[in-house]
Amino acid sequence: MTPPARAEGISLPAGAPDGLPRAPVSTDIGGRRFDWGARTYVMGIVNITPDSFSGDGLLGVDGGYVTAAVAQAERMVAEGADILDVGGESSRPGHETVAQAEEVRRVVPVVGAIAAALPGIPISIDTVKPSVATAALDAGASLVNDVWGVGPDLDLARLAAERAVPIVLMHNRAQPRYRDVVAEVLGDLERAIERAVGAGVPAEMIIVDPGFGFGKTAEQNLAVLRHVAVLRALGRPILLGASRKSTLGKVLDLPADERLEATLATTALGIAAGVDLVRVHDVAPNVRVARMADAIVRGWGDS
Repeated sequence: MTPPARAEGISLPAGAPDGLPRAPVSTDIGGRRFDWGARTYVMGIVNITPDSFSGDGLLGVDGGYVTAAVAQAERMVAEGADILDVGGESSRPGHETVAQAEEVRRVVPVVGAIAAALPGIPISIDTVKPSVATAALDAGASLVNDVWGVGPDLDLARLAAERAVPIVLMHNRAQPRYRDVVAEVLGDLERAIERAVGAGVPAEMIIVDPGFGFGKTAEQNLAVLRHVAVLRALGRPILLGASRKSTLGKVLDLPADERLEATLATTALGIAAGVDLVRVHDVAPNVRVARMADAIVRGWGDS
């Protein structure tokens, strides 16, 4: 049993609530139950692009990108991925905007093929376009990952509400201008949750993402990760996507394909701060780190 909280010599009675917000006990994603707080979940990245910053885009690979995507998805699941995130448009700085029809052409066959090959694995669609999200949900996706979740457009939130699927609200800004980056990320996400709930999304179906690498300088990204525990005040599960990001490269002066150890550091420290889900390119090593970090932070052999 967890000992009662203490402050200046005053103890709460055993079992009394401490008044802090809690993430939901669980969320159903694609028929699979995610028990937040029991362990850390791992989301594998499947990029159907030619220009991914990490160099793992599958568009144009020999043998066809759908076949390559399914093979990658199967490998990631074998390595321990709990959910797969499919995206057809790069979100790196200076990326080429993809037309709606082209993005649908890229992601829908992949989502359908992965859903057929791995029917028990939830699939997330990473897009800012409601029409793309709709087509992906029709093809078998069961989570909407909105990288502009703090923006004023509520079309993706309304779609998530209509289709009764969870949504990730990620923090982002067009320019990295802040007076207090941590406080403003927290405030922006709080308002985004309120807007999504107002659009019909049940609060328990919302996941938040601090947007590491989006609309922030390297120093701001590190500050947000250093204080990511403050997002627990929102009472929502927290997703962290720092894998191979440019901030890691700036700290270590390394290209994207040499940032594994840096990514693992963000995974371990994120879990220590209360992160529930990590979005990564390299599944196997991140699963191992997550299991070890969980054993330390959440207890080993307790469940």
